[in-house]
This record gives sequence, C-alpha cells and structure tokens, in this order.
Amino acid sequence: MDKKSFFIAVAIAAGLPAAAQETLRGDSLAEVVVTGTGTRHLLKNAPVQTEVINRKMLAGYAGRSLEDILAGLTSSFAFNESDMGSGMQMNGLGNSYILILVDGKRIHGDVGGENDLGLIDPHNIDRIEIVKGASSALYGSDAIAGVINIITRKHDSGLLVENTTRAAGHGDIRQHNGLAVRIGKVSSYTNFQLQHSDGWQNTSVEDPNRTEFLITDSRNKTVNRHTNWQIAERLTWNPMKRLELYADGNIYWKRIYRPSGKYASCDVKTYDLEYHNGSVAAGGKLKLAGDDFIQFDADWNRHAYYHNFTAVTLTDGILDGVIKNDVPYFPGQKQVQSDQQRFMITLKGVFTLPAGNRLSAGAEWRYDYLKAPVRVDGGSVSDYTAAAYVQDEYSPTKALNITAGLRLTENKEFGLRLTPKVSAMYSVGDFRLRGTWSQGFKTPTPKELYYHYVRYMSGTYLYLGNTGLKPQTSNYFSLGGEYTAGKFTVSLTGYHNKVGDMINLVTIPSTQAPPDLLAQYQPIKVRKYLNLESAKTYGVDISMRYTGKNITAGAGYSYLDTDARVYDDEKETLADVTIDGMAHHKGNVYATWSHAFGRDYKLSIGIFGRMSSKRYYQMDGDGKGYQIWRINTGHDIGHSKKMTYRVEAGVDNIFNYVDRTPHGLHLGTTTPGTTLYASVTVRFNNGKKIKNTYNKSDFKSKNNEED
Repeated sequence: MDKKSFFIAVAIAAGLPAAAQETLRGDSLAEVVVTGTGTRHLLKNAPVQTEVINRKMLAGYAGRSLEDILAGLTSSFAFNESDMGSGMQMNGLGNSYILILVDGKRIHGDVGGENDLGLIDPHNIDRIEIVKGASSALYGSDAIAGVINIITRKHDSGLLVENTTRAAGHGDIRQHNGLAVRIGKVSSYTNFQLQHSDGWQNTSVEDPNRTEFLITDSRNKTVNRHTNWQIAERLTWNPMKRLELYADGNIYWKRIYRPSGKYASCDVKTYDLEYHNGSVAAGGKLKLAGDDFIQFDADWNRHAYYHNFTAVTLTDGILDGVIKNDVPYFPGQKQVQSDQQRFMITLKGVFTLPAGNRLSAGAEWRYDYLKAPVRVDGGSVSDYTAAAYVQDEYSPTKALNITAGLRLTENKEFGLRLTPKVSAMYSVGDFRLRGTWSQGFKTPTPKELYYHYVRYMSGTYLYLGNTGLKPQTSNYFSLGGEYTAGKFTVSLTGYHNKVGDMINLVTIPSTQAPPDLLAQYQPIKVRKYLNLESAKTYGVDISMRYTGKNITAGAGYSYLDTDARVYDDEKETLADVTIDGMAHHKGNVYATWSHAFGRDYKLSIGIFGRMSSKRYYQMDGDGKGYQIWRINTGHDIGHSKKMTYRVEAGVDNIFNYVDRTPHGLHLGTTTPGTTLYASVTVRFNNGKKIKNTYNKSDFKSKNNEED
C-alpha cells in the first residue's frame, strides 16, 4: 500500500463519529478496570489511562486468536507471526517488553524469546485491559512497553455446558468446550481448546543469499501447518462469605509441521517443532471491608521446547553425559532444546486509609530454571528475583487523583534496584487530563545471557547469548486528554519512552563469534544479544468513538518514531540502527449495527479495517504497508432460559491483499488473502446467568468515584 492510500484511509477513519481502541458498550466509561493501579476504578475515573476491549466487542469481531483480536481492534499493536512466535510489538517495543497477564497472573512460555499467545483461549475472554508504558513499579520486570491483562469469563452456574466450533479456509479449525459445575460452596470449570491450521504458501520464490539469484520452487510455507490443544481446570471453594480459595492447572501441547524441500541452503527441514507446557497454581483471597482484600498466590509453570525429527539428522547431542557433534537422531525421536521452569509466590493487600488514601502493598519471590543440554554450557542455569512494592492512591479532592508507587527488587545476578512511578488525573466535567512518569527495570533473561542456537532460514544463522549484558532501564512519560460529549468520546495521548541499555539482537562480524561455533556451523550471519547505547520511542495515539443504541463506530491512529544507537566495534563509533518491526503509522476502523427481529432472532453486522505503513528492519528487507478489511455477521437464534444459539459468519481480507515477498525477507503481513469463516456456539446454562468479572452494581465508590 502506498503512502497516499494509507493517509486517505486514516483521513476517512478520523472523519467517523467513532470509537477506537476501547470498546463498544452501552455506557463504555461506566466499566470497571483494575490493571492500571491493581485496584478497581470506573474506566472514566481510572488514574492510569486504560484501553478496554470488552465482551461485546469481542463477539462483534469474532477473532480467531488473541493476535487477531489485538491487531484488529487496536492501533498500537503489530504482529509478524512465524514458527518462533507472534512477533508482537506495542508502540515500537517487542514481546519481551510487554507483560501479559491472565486474571492478573503472568503467563509463562518462550517461543524464540516470545510468549505463545495460543495459550489463551479467545472464546473464554471476558475483556482485555491494556495499559501502555512502564509499569515495573507495580508489576516488575517485563512491563516496560506496557501490560495486557486478559480477564477470563467467570461462571456462577449450577451447570453450564458450552461448545463453539469455528472453521475457515486453509483447514483452520478452532474448537472450544467448557463445563462448569457448582455444588454448594465448591465450583469447577473445565476448559478445552483446540487450534489447527493446514498453513499456506503465498509464494514459492525464495531469496536464499539476498542476491539476484532466486529459487522459484521452494517448499517453504508462509505459515506452516500447526496444531495445539489445551486442557485447563479451575476449582474454587468458598468456605465462608468473604474467603475464596482456588487451585488450577493446565496442560498444553503444540506442534509445528515443517515441509522439506530439495535446497539444502534454505528449505530442507529434518525436524518439526514441538512444545509442552504445564502449570499448577493455588491461592486465595480474603475480602475485608469495602474493596479491601488480602491475596496470596503460588504457582509453578513449565515450558519445554523439542525438536521432533522427521528424517535422519546428525546434530549436537548428548552421549554418555557428554556433548558430541554429529550424533544421529532418527524419525520419531525428540531432543529437548530448552526446558524452562518458573516458581512464583506473591502476596498482595489493598487497604483503605483515612484522608482519601488507598494503599496497595505486596511482595514477590520468583525462581527461574533453564535446562538446555546442548545450548547452554554446563547444561542448565538458574536465576531468582525477590521484590517488595508499595503504592498509594491519594484523592485530596473529587477532581484530583495522584497515584505513586515504588518497587524494591533484588536479583541474583544484578543486585538491588528501586523503581518508582507517579500518575495523576484531573477531572473537569466531562474532560479528563492524565499524566504519568514511570521507570522500568528488566534484568536479562537466562536465555539472553547464556543461550546459543542456530536457525536455518535461507542459510545458517548463529545466535549468541552474552554474559556481559547489563539490566535494561527505562523512563516513560505520557500526557493525554479525554473528552466525552454524550455518546461521543475523543482522546489524545502523547508519550516518550527512553530505554537505557536496551537488549536487542544485533548482527556482528563473524570474527567476533567463538571460533569453535564458527567452525561447527559456518553461519552466513551471526547475531548476538547486545545492550544498545540508547533507544527511544515516541509517538501519539488518537482515538474516537461513538456508541449508539444500535450503531457503534470507531477509529484509532498511532504515530510512532524510534531512535536507537549501538556501538560498532569495527568502526569504534556509535551507529544508528532501527528497532526491528517499527512502523510510523498504524490505524484501525470499525462500525457495527445490530437489531432484534422479535424475540427469536437478532442480527449484528460489523465492518473492521486495520492498516499499517512500511515496517523497518536492520536486515533482510522491510515489511510492506497494507490495509486489511473484514466483515462479520452474528446471528442469535431462538429464545430459551437455558439454551442459547449463536452463528457467526464473515469474510476476512475482503480485498484479497497478499504479501508475496520472497521467503527469507520480512513481510508486512502473513495473511493468505480472502478467507471465509463461520462458527456455531451452543450453550446450556441451568443456573444463574454467566457473571462477568466485575459488574457496575457491585462496585462501590472509594475515591470520589461516581457509581
């Protein structure tokens, strides 16, 4: 897409009476949010600006995955999906700087340094809360770009049985099943999800050496065939009115099937990728007076990554407890590449104090263990972090709220660190002015410090850890205003995020790699984790929304620029580099209409557009700009107290845009072109109505908030 087309689309979007990155709802600003401060606030009075994608918007969009939902319903995210993960970015910073929570708890998983968003069942999401900017004072490491909190649906029912089956082109199947049972004070919810795709190939052209010589019959796919499934269970016990205890766990499996071609330099594959995840958690929450509470959680998570061999392969392996070269592996055998385990214990309390103060305080302990027999010297490494934090929300007047927090972190390798944050909100009628200054702190992960691995793309790439890395820090500033006039709301936020000692993969001269690894792999490129001397992101987010009785419409626009510098050892000077994946302009547009025809049929229609300008990369070319448009229809059929039926059908990528850039170079988007999809949901609910996480009716004002 050329620049002219992009800006025409943005101009059209800006002209809509619109609703952008937040959501469609009857009274959108009356929703309750928790992520920005860790305490409950009405959205309109949240001291920290929060974007919300609620259940109604999720149903109207009918996204196939969390990546699809975030890319389609906000303008701040970009994705570049591959075998190694989602390639997620948020306002210019990548996945490792974005903290992803499920019901306030960190997810665990590392696919090439990225969380696997397939762990999250899109059919079990009640709403998504998004907070931008450094939030390390409250949430610790990883929360430098921002926080995404996935709030799952809560079930308060005698018996609930639900099934959703979604099918689309290219063998794309999404299956969700849920079973909820409540007997007395004990409730259980079992969730199953299956995701499968046959994958697709947008081009058979490959540029293996980044030269004019092209392969025209490569078997590499744009997106490989893959399957993943998950079973999760949560048990809840309420021994008394104000006390809830829980235990939960899940098992997750994923395999990526890679076709093998005839060109040894690029498309010959001798193994598939396989992932095994598991988790166990337990905890409880004691409600005190009002909204005060004490909460305790303990959890263990595992993420293991394997090569599942499909042909005879000679590779590094363990024989008699010693790493040896050219160890034979045969079809059906597996080799563990990394086994990451995490133990966490958290304690948190929220207490109302006199004179308009609300205090949050907590402590955390985290232990990380990485086992990688052929990728880490010695076979395994470990790390631990302990932290304590405190936050005060102070409302001296009805119009003003000031929230300040401080975290003290001790890390095994990097010692003590203080991380502060201050936010303020001033209200005048329907106008809100919000400002934030916060610091971020992120220690290098065990993989960034110790891991080394090889990727065979269009040639051999060698990736190296770096034990000389320093922790990353950041200073984040934002200032924004929001104005509401009846059903119309507009907001504008400017931000600046300065990351010090930012860790990034940087191409280095082969002469700087260990000689034994050079001789063993003979790579065409060597990339190493390095601290950039400086990295800055700055931009503006604009959103508008209109919410009527039957019609809703919205638009969002994000402008982003970055500035990063790294020391060039060969030239002995600072060199400008691009933060991979950065796009200057991104936008999203949507409009929906719904109408009930009697008691037995309700129709909803929505059109959604997302667009991006060119994405910049340090190597292997830039990603093209694009526009993707989608139409979705929802059909609620029948009327029964216990049974509900819903059919969804739509067309994704209406105008059939396909990026046919040769394999080995960066893509703007991996979409396969126009795709038809449909889903059917059947739900039996013999009990109380499904209850969302928070209802306005059970929220009582604490800090001069209007209920």
